[in-house]
Amino acid sequence: MSWEKVKLSDLCFVITKGTTPSNIGEKFVNSGINYIRSEMLTSSKYVVGDFLHISEETHKKLKRSQLKEGDILLSMAGAYLGKTAILRSEDVPANTNQATALLRIDQKKCNNEFVYYYLNIPEVVKTINAVQSQSAQPNINLKQIGSLEINIPDEPTQEKIANILSAYDNLIENNQKQIKLLEEAAQRLYKEWFVDLHFPGYEDVPVIDGLPEGWITRSVSDFGDVITGKTPSTAKSEYYGGSIPFVTIPDMHGNVFPIKTEKYLSTQGANTQKNKFLPKNSVIVSCIATVGLVCITVEPCQTNQQINSVILNDENDLYFFYSAMKLIKSLLDGVGSNGATMTNVNKTKFSNIQVLYPTEDICKSFNDFCKPIFEIIFNLSVAINKLTQARDRLLPKLMSGELEV
Repeated sequence: MSWEKVKLSDLCFVITKGTTPSNIGEKFVNSGINYIRSEMLTSSKYVVGDFLHISEETHKKLKRSQLKEGDILLSMAGAYLGKTAILRSEDVPANTNQATALLRIDQKKCNNEFVYYYLNIPEVVKTINAVQSQSAQPNINLKQIGSLEINIPDEPTQEKIANILSAYDNLIENNQKQIKLLEEAAQRLYKEWFVDLHFPGYEDVPVIDGLPEGWITRSVSDFGDVITGKTPSTAKSEYYGGSIPFVTIPDMHGNVFPIKTEKYLSTQGANTQKNKFLPKNSVIVSCIATVGLVCITVEPCQTNQQINSVILNDENDLYFFYSAMKLIKSLLDGVGSNGATMTNVNKTKFSNIQVLYPTEDICKSFNDFCKPIFEIIFNLSVAINKLTQARDRLLPKLMSGELEV
């Protein structure tokens, strides 16, 4: 079987990038055309997270970056540099921002899914991340993307390789959909009980000063110790590469439980910030740049400074507090109804967020109801991690021709 080396630009109808609506004086809206941000590109094959929206009129103005089914997106800068996704029919029509490259493959020249998987070979990702520039953060430009070289086999082999790897991603996506449905069920119950106040027996509970009898408001800091993470010096390689999970915002997208993280600290690195250790079942919340991602830790770990965490005093509050934090955007001053994220929620502001807290029996009932839901979510997350590992082991072997198909 012979493979041909070609430049990525030779396989594309289009290589361009998006535009942020604010650059043309437009704003996000409550509903409309999907708008994809670079942080929605993760280790998943598809875009992950909640869409922002732009109007049809704005979409028409952004002709250059109007997206189609099958387009490949590649993050060009920052913490998400090199992350990719391929668009499904349900994702479009859509648009994207200026930190994201749009690759539209000529299907007569190459299978677009094959190209997607090729861009995820560890060596290719390493090449993308090794690009140096004069800017303050790592980035790659469109010319450099187009000059990337790809080895392609004949069309039937491309399709076979893409189908093998897609089988894993289809299973991963099915598990992710189940997780989303389960999480939505828990969140709907939280809103019914603690926002609409239709909790069990609410008809017989007196309301005093606007609150059901026995209910109180508590600040986040009342639930436990608030910890803001910190990054050990990246100049010291000995601080990294160990076994202690180091959670950053990219690890949190689409995850209730960050089973696997992109970075791990050594004991030496972790000990530079001993007071930053988080035990299992801590609740972590992204509070800088991307605000409002919420996860539950599954083992002792640390986070960077973009994340505030709460080590709960009472683990019986776990699912209640997690669900409350999922509404963090509506609990914070300055977050608009258009869904745009705040850039910074410091520890003080985070600690002072007020949460309506029910009587002990109601809170226990909610947590008892949610526990089996979150146990299933955890098991599905473990399965996703195993499928991802299996796919990633196969990927370079298939793409190098080491394994024939």
